[in-house]
Amino acid sequence: MKTFIIGRIRSFKYAIKGMLILLSTEHAIITQSLIALVVTGAGIYFNISRFEWIAQIFAIGFVLAIEGLNTAVEKLCDFIHPKFHNKIGFIKDVSAGAVAFAATFAIIIAVFIYYPYFI
Repeated sequence: MKTFIIGRIRSFKYAIKGMLILLSTEHAIITQSLIALVVTGAGIYFNISRFEWIAQIFAIGFVLAIEGLNTAVEKLCDFIHPKFHNKIGFIKDVSAGAVAFAATFAIIIAVFIYYPYFI
């Protein structure tokens, strides 16, 4: 049991390290984090409901998580095949497309939340 707990603590430490790496090196994550702060400020300003907070926090977390996975896929592809290759390009495009899906639906959620406050 002790080794299980120590293993979970180490896993959490690596996860935090990964988050810090993303936040300090990846421009897309930095930009999306700034957008998340602005939207969070808007939530505070407009005093959005509990359900709206849940939807907003989920959307923010989902976009950041998918962007992190996209970054990992791109770095792995660059490591495996540093030069341009059509199949690697396809993989990277699909990975970026997943981020685009997440961001598009996050924007739709934001419109559902904030549109009523502007009318």
